[in-house]
Amino acid sequence: MHELSITQEVVDQIVAKLGDVRVRRVRLEVGRLSGIVPDAMAFCFELVTAGTGLEGAALEFDRPSGSARCRTCGAQFRCSEPLPLCDCGSADVEVTGGTSLRIREVEVEPACAPPADAPTTPA
Repeated sequence: MHELSITQEVVDQIVAKLGDVRVRRVRLEVGRLSGIVPDAMAFCFELVTAGTGLEGAALEFDRPSGSARCRTCGAQFRCSEPLPLCDCGSADVEVTGGTSLRIREVEVEPACAPPADAPTTPA
């Protein structure tokens, strides 16, 4: 299951940037042709976030569809299979979209503000 190492890398990147800040939500873009299974990644997310600022954070996925261009006839089309075929029958196809993995958004807990009546200078 390669999702474990991929998820660990995503968490490591967030922790490296934010430290121990509490995270509420992480939104990832995982293209439909990326070879990554979101359900497996969600399972791994719970495992690898234990003891970090991401523990308990919600994990959301954007799933852009795949797109390709036929080198034989020039047609551009949407696809959902990792080995797309053009309607013309050609397998000489260049995948042009849907292979992405990106951290799109990280929502953190707001920092606690001091009480309104707290002194602003040391006493």
